[in-house]
Amino acid sequence: MKLLLGVSVLAIAVLAASCVRAPAQTHKPPVDPGVRAGAAGAGNPLNNLTADETAFFQDGFTRFAEIETVQGGSNNGLGPRFNSNECLSCHFQPAPGGSSPAKNPQVAVATLSGAKNVVPWFVTPNGPVREARFKLNPDGTNDGGVHALFVITGRSDAGNCNIAQPNFSPAGDPLTGKGGNPNVIFRIPTPVFGAGLIEAIPDSVILANKQANSAEKKQLGISGHPNAHLSGAANRNGNDGTITRFGWKAQNKSLLLFAAEAYNVEMGISNQLFPQERDETPSCLYTATPNDALNFTTPATSATSNPAVISDIEAFSNFMRMLAPPAPAPDTPSIVSGRATFTKVGCVHCHTPSLTTGKMIASGSSTVPSAALSNQTAHLYSDLLVHHMGKGLADGITQGGAGPDEFRTAPLWGVGQRIFFLHDGRTSNLAQAIEDHRGPGSEANKVIEGYNRLTTAEKQDLINFLRAL
Repeated sequence: MKLLLGVSVLAIAVLAASCVRAPAQTHKPPVDPGVRAGAAGAGNPLNNLTADETAFFQDGFTRFAEIETVQGGSNNGLGPRFNSNECLSCHFQPAPGGSSPAKNPQVAVATLSGAKNVVPWFVTPNGPVREARFKLNPDGTNDGGVHALFVITGRSDAGNCNIAQPNFSPAGDPLTGKGGNPNVIFRIPTPVFGAGLIEAIPDSVILANKQANSAEKKQLGISGHPNAHLSGAANRNGNDGTITRFGWKAQNKSLLLFAAEAYNVEMGISNQLFPQERDETPSCLYTATPNDALNFTTPATSATSNPAVISDIEAFSNFMRMLAPPAPAPDTPSIVSGRATFTKVGCVHCHTPSLTTGKMIASGSSTVPSAALSNQTAHLYSDLLVHHMGKGLADGITQGGAGPDEFRTAPLWGVGQRIFFLHDGRTSNLAQAIEDHRGPGSEANKVIEGYNRLTTAEKQDLINFLRAL
């Protein structure tokens, strides 16, 4: 009897203890299904282009895909310092104009044509295409500029050029950068799909959208701060005061400026917007400066001037300007539910579903409005503003009015077929990218708190909706 009683008491005690100690029910995390299968639905020209617009789009694409060498051929000459040798290498997923491809081309470019470059520790075969910026100069002053990964030293077409790569050590985690040189930060390419529509959105539309739903935004902590950096406000051009909108910090005003800067910084090719070489070592310069300029004669043997022959940066701009946004996947019940949840938790207060372009947008020198760019609804899922994203995402770099932890709201059209996320490509998991929006000082904290209160099914629907874009 004592034995039976002892067992009964023990069983009751164990049961009671298990009831007290049982953890609260937790939701399983959603699963990112990965890059959406099927046709890319991207890389095509806008609808309703004229014959002239189509011709300039095709010309721009041809130049966008051209591989640059140091000397020879019809190209402008790879600069002494560079990150890659063609626009397409950085903008290829899931189609020309996109973002980092699955296989990183920078690994092969490092030693192409006999170059002696060592592949930096944060550039991996299956990782994102990256550029590197240094936060500080050796003397402790602010830097923030791009330091090209590679040099032409040793290449068969680079003569006696002998300059050294920057030092990016010590090494850390190659994907996240943790444990590595704290002075180095990364950026990955931004897709340029639908870029012409983004360029064509009037400032007044962006500012009106900023004021919309102001009470809800304020409640969620999405508002400006009275300090030097205008969190939640537009990043403005210091020259004319209009809203800048291209790049991770909305640092560039126009597609022409965006193209010119990339040509100069990523391939080392000077041009008429950035006319000086980034490295002026005499033994490493083989092309007249600026390398890319208007061509006064065509072909080279002709004495007849042809002012219609444009420079590469103008051609790149035409390609991006006429490039259509990605086509989303067809709706399913899960996608429809996820779209509603995206609105319910407040994601739409930064990732605005659509903005409208101006009524009369010209695509070229003609004053006749372009039917493809005028009065169009751009389903970009961005407000084109810069916001504080907090300590966890801060890169320590200030560009224009965008401070060390501020970034432009990334347009989400095409996100369903992207591989790498956030400004530095630290994750390929879309669910993780959402969680990373939360951190000390982030304007997204209350939205992410709402997201985390969703059921697993609701979160999964939201992820499925994003992968459909």
